[in-house]
Amino acid sequence: MFKINPKIKEKIVLALDVDTVEEAKKLITELKDYVGVFKVGLQFYTANGGEVFEFMKEIGAEFFFDVKLMDIPNTVKKASENIIKSGATFYNLHALGGSEMMRQSALGAREMAQKLGVKEPTILAVTVLTSISDEILSEELKINQTALQYVETLAKLAKESGLTGVVASVFEARRIKEVCGADFKVLCPGIRPEWSVKGDQKRLATPAFAVKEGADYLVIGRAVTAAENKLEAMQKIYEEIESVL
Repeated sequence: MFKINPKIKEKIVLALDVDTVEEAKKLITELKDYVGVFKVGLQFYTANGGEVFEFMKEIGAEFFFDVKLMDIPNTVKKASENIIKSGATFYNLHALGGSEMMRQSALGAREMAQKLGVKEPTILAVTVLTSISDEILSEELKINQTALQYVETLAKLAKESGLTGVVASVFEARRIKEVCGADFKVLCPGIRPEWSVKGDQKRLATPAFAVKEGADYLVIGRAVTAAENKLEAMQKIYEEIESVL
């Protein structure tokens, strides 16, 4: 056990990148006091369904459904309402679905939250997937912007559409804050603490670096979930973030 810093806790998004519901429940039970939000992705959900949602609702753990919605506006609105009914406090959708889709999603989710008497959800737009390069944008998708420029375009559109923030690379966080304002949230995936990374990679997306770049939420996975002592790993992450707050 170690002292919980609420400002750090709210930044931690732990990815439940495990194979079974039993493994997920064990992680959640052990780490719920130190994690702001648990992330359930499509790989886990399509293998295991929503049982873990019910478990997290029962114990009062917040969760982020990393579902990346993209469809016609009415369909996405209805799906967003269902996500709130499931108990999720975070979810995401593709900004490429356009402003009307994003507005309808936000409307449906917030109305459902109000109806159920639960907290207003955090709704994030996925901008450009990290697997998409400048070359893919220009040559395959015929988009005449670099990835960074297109992220900026989509982040602005998401803000104008009433979303809470975006999912983006840590290396884009600072620019998004500059163009969309300090209150516009940025969730950054793939964060790895210094001690968990081998080799001599440059510009690592560490927790400390991410926080300094303006990230509001840090998605952390195997550095904690695969650690032999998970609480010790989490404590090290807390200490690393605390050093730059």
